[in-house]
Amino acid sequence: MEANKGNKFELETPCIILDLETVEKNLKKMKSLAESKGKNLRPHIKTHKCITLAKKQIEYGAIGVCAAKVSEAEKLAEAGINGILLTGPFTGKINSVLQIISVSPALMVTLDHPSEAENLNTALHSKGLKIDVLLDIDAGLRRTGVQPSGALKLADFILSKKNLRLRGIQAYAGHLQHILSFKERKDASYRSLGEIIPIFNKLKSEVDGFSIFSASGTGTFEIDSSIPEVTEHQVGSYVCMDSEYLAVDSSEDGKGFKTFDPALRLLTTVVSVNQKGYVTVDAGLKSLYKDGAVPQVITPGFSEMKYDWFGDEYGKIIYQAGQKAPVLGTVLELIVSHCDPTINLFDHFFITRGDKVVDIWPIELRGCSR
Repeated sequence: MEANKGNKFELETPCIILDLETVEKNLKKMKSLAESKGKNLRPHIKTHKCITLAKKQIEYGAIGVCAAKVSEAEKLAEAGINGILLTGPFTGKINSVLQIISVSPALMVTLDHPSEAENLNTALHSKGLKIDVLLDIDAGLRRTGVQPSGALKLADFILSKKNLRLRGIQAYAGHLQHILSFKERKDASYRSLGEIIPIFNKLKSEVDGFSIFSASGTGTFEIDSSIPEVTEHQVGSYVCMDSEYLAVDSSEDGKGFKTFDPALRLLTTVVSVNQKGYVTVDAGLKSLYKDGAVPQVITPGFSEMKYDWFGDEYGKIIYQAGQKAPVLGTVLELIVSHCDPTINLFDHFFITRGDKVVDIWPIELRGCSR
């Protein structure tokens, strides 16, 4: 698909756009903040699912990328991206993991159960292969990861397997990323990782080549950067941003998270104006993911108006008495509710500089849920 080099407000809607200047600003800032604390970046591509953007993150200093699902890692490897960490379980997909290794030998996976470690080791042995692994420790999310009390036992089991090389730990606390209060988020992250740090230090002192502590998201990277043991951040949303993240506090900004700016926007058109107090737009649940925060209207002259859900195909833009309603055909610009699953609803980003469309980037990993 070729980019229409016209004005973004001439695009057919609903569609998502990325402001390239804001993307590059966010990438530069995250790189600077990580370097200032001596941390590596291994950003999570589950946010944007775009090969071009993943390569740009590496261009801006990332040592590799994280993938949540095996099918994501497959496409990243096929695109020649190195330093892939598969952060989620791959039960039932070991053959696919072996195929990724054949394309990208530096693939690293996480393990949280001895059965998975045993099965992977057996499969690798049959092919004469080895792989680097991280011990996935539950940091309080209670979704995946071995409990801290059982981490050393599992580490010993992994170390007994000749085709597995234990290189570090993963401790991702996704449940902490959107705590509104910076102080409460900071205290929670310190408590969460504090239980895991002694495990990391013990293994680091005893195991050759054990050096990685992979943690953090956009909401806690600033906090976790002050923890010496943490070596790399699995940040994702920072490059796009959304209403949910913009609602939380950061240390430098007080009320509201302004460390990174919203590069991701959604354009939607007013398609019905027959009711009083609101107009109907063409972006509903099939264009905007509902869980999280509420999309924000940012179009000048209409930014005080509120978006509300209005079905699968449609949304509602509510205006108050005295406000001038947008007329039929008006294109409105929104900050999305939750970037990751919203992006997964589209095939491509329209790339803009200011109001001009300058490129189109495919979202190649859309639908990679396996």
